[in-house]
Amino acid sequence: MPLALLALAVGAFGIGTTEFVMMGLLPDVADDLHISIPTAGHLVSAYALGVVIGAPLLAALTARMSRRTVLIGLMALFVAGNALSAFAPGYESLLAARFLSGLPHGAFFGVGAVVATSMVAPERKARSVSLMFLGLTVANVAGVPVATLMGQHLGWRATFLGVSAIGLAAIASLALLIPHDHTHASPAGLRGELAALKSLPVWLALGTTVAGFGALFAAYSYITPMLTGAAGFDPASVTLLLALFGVGATAGNLLGGRLADHAMRGTLFGGLAALGVVLALFPLMMRAEWSAALAVALLGMAAFVTGSPLQLMVMDKAAAAPSLASSANQAAFNLANAGGAWIGGLALAAGLGVTSPALAGAVLAVLGIAVAAVAYGVDRRRAATLKQTGAAPGSTGRLVAAHVPQENERSRR
Repeated sequence: MPLALLALAVGAFGIGTTEFVMMGLLPDVADDLHISIPTAGHLVSAYALGVVIGAPLLAALTARMSRRTVLIGLMALFVAGNALSAFAPGYESLLAARFLSGLPHGAFFGVGAVVATSMVAPERKARSVSLMFLGLTVANVAGVPVATLMGQHLGWRATFLGVSAIGLAAIASLALLIPHDHTHASPAGLRGELAALKSLPVWLALGTTVAGFGALFAAYSYITPMLTGAAGFDPASVTLLLALFGVGATAGNLLGGRLADHAMRGTLFGGLAALGVVLALFPLMMRAEWSAALAVALLGMAAFVTGSPLQLMVMDKAAAAPSLASSANQAAFNLANAGGAWIGGLALAAGLGVTSPALAGAVLAVLGIAVAAVAYGVDRRRAATLKQTGAAPGSTGRLVAAHVPQENERSRR
C-alpha cells in the first residue's frame, strides 16, 4: 500500500472529527452564544447540507483539474471553514462557517477514492479505499472524544482551531506524498462526468448507499435512549459505549476492504445481511448490559463492512467518469444520515418502543439488499445485450461514456 494513502487518511481524520464533534459541543456552544440546544442543533444540519450540496457541485466544477490539486484545494477550504468557525462572532456566522466546512467533505472522499484506487493494483482497490476511510473511523474512536474534551476544558473555539491544524497537516501530507503521475484530471471532463450520472446502475448504486447506511442511522441516531432506557446504562457511560461503536466500525472497515478485494458483490450482500440481522436482534440484545455493549460494537462492524464495497460499486457503474459519481456517493451517505434518523424517529413517535428504530433499520437493510440486487440484475441484462450485438461487454459502467478513453490507459501513455 502506497504511503500516499496516509495523506488521504489524515484528511479523512480531520473531516470525521469536525463532522461529529459538534454533537458533543452543543451544550457549550448553546450556552456561549445564548441560544437553545435545538437551535444549536441546526449547526449539525448546516454541515450535512454543505456535504450534500458541495459533493457533486465541487466535483463537477473541478472535473478538468488535476486531482492532486483538487484534494489540496478542498482541504484548504476545509481549513478556512473551521478557522471561521473558531472566530465566528455569533450564531448566524457560525452557521455559515459550518456550511462552508461541509462543502469539501463529499468531494474530498469522492476524489480521494478515485486517487487511492489509481495508485494500487486492481486486486487491492477496496483495501486502498478502506485505508482512506480508516481516518474517518479512527476519528470516532480518538479524534471526537479528544476534541470534545478540548472544547469542554479550553472552550469550543479551541476545538475548531485544533481541527484547522489537522487540516494544515493534511495539506502538507497531500503535497508531499500524493504523486503527480496518478492524479491527472478526469479524461471524461465535465460532460463525461455528468453523463455518468444518467446511468440507471449508478443511481441504483447510490440508492443502495442511502438504504444501507439509512439502516445504520435509523438505529444509531437513537442509540443513547436505547442504552439508557432499555439496557439500563448510566448516561455517563454512554460515551465509552460509543467508542465501542468506533472500534467496531474501524474493524469492519478494514475487514470489508480485504474481503471486497476477493469478492466485492459477496461482501456487499453479506455486510447488508449482517447489518439487518444485528438490527433485528437489537431488542433482545438490549435486555442486558453485556449484550447491549456487544450490539453496539457489532452495529459499527456490520455497517462499515459495506463502506468500501458501496464506494467501489458506484465507481464501477461509472467507470469511465468516476469522480462525480464517487462524490455523489458521499452526498448519498449524508442523505442516509438524515433519512434514517427521520424513519427511526417515526417508529419512536408511533409508540412502538425504545428499540423500534433498530427494527426500522433492519427493514432498510433488506431494502438495500433488494436495490443492490436490481442493480446487478440490470448489469447482467446490459452485458447480455452487448454480447448479442457483438460488442465487448467489459464493465457495464463504461457504457455511460464509452467514447471517453479509460484513465488507466491515459496514465500509461
